[in-house]
Amino acid sequence: MTSTAPLDLSQAIAAELPYLRRYARALTGNQSSGDAYAVATLESLLVDPGVIEAAARPKVGLFHAFHLVWASAGAPTAVPEEGLAARAQALMAGLTPNSREALLLHTIEGFDTAEIGAIMQVEPEEVGSLIAAANREMAAAVSGRVMVIEDEAIIAMDLADIVAGIGHRVTGIARTRAEAVTLAAKQRPDLILSDIQLADASSGIDAVNDILKEIGPVPVIFITAFPTLLLTGEKPEPAFLITKPFSEEQVRSAVSQAMFFASTETLVG
Repeated sequence: MTSTAPLDLSQAIAAELPYLRRYARALTGNQSSGDAYAVATLESLLVDPGVIEAAARPKVGLFHAFHLVWASAGAPTAVPEEGLAARAQALMAGLTPNSREALLLHTIEGFDTAEIGAIMQVEPEEVGSLIAAANREMAAAVSGRVMVIEDEAIIAMDLADIVAGIGHRVTGIARTRAEAVTLAAKQRPDLILSDIQLADASSGIDAVNDILKEIGPVPVIFITAFPTLLLTGEKPEPAFLITKPFSEEQVRSAVSQAMFFASTETLVG
């Protein structure tokens, strides 16, 4: 009788791969670099599938395999460029080592401290300290103007309150593509927080593309109830993508992360 275990494992990895790519992209700063580490992770699993087979669940094993590759490479970020990327890497140099990884794993990818400990090979108590350090150091280092593009009033107000609560100033809230472009022209934001589907059936992706063409690169965080629709690898993807329903902690973390280091690649709607 032929065993179905290898097939089941492959299916489990395939299901979690979009989220590994999201995490890798947030760490490295751009899609191509993040994907390179995701590919290296898959190659390492072909050589030693025991890493994932020994884990409590496939997603933990997959991310642990990534961290083995990531650590062996020295946890690098993308090659510095001028502007945002160069500034971000200078800021990141002052962070407690491993704190940013722990924060992303917890708030964006949803792992608990025990799972993060297994992924990063540290004690759960240390994970808590790393997350606290990242939150503290990032909040103290960066503040700016944040623009919210969201058509649901309650959600928009919630996002604005969270952003203001961590020391940023909200430039305004836009409900449609046209409103967003007009608002950005009045006051250039340092970061854009955008839903995908807007009030008049217009696209938040199109709104962001329009804005970036006019004002130049700024970090962008997209919010959607269907993240896998954007995590396909077939076109440029956002470095920061929050899934609805979101938590305050996720928004706080993503905003702080994006202010530090974010891809400004635009998306094709």
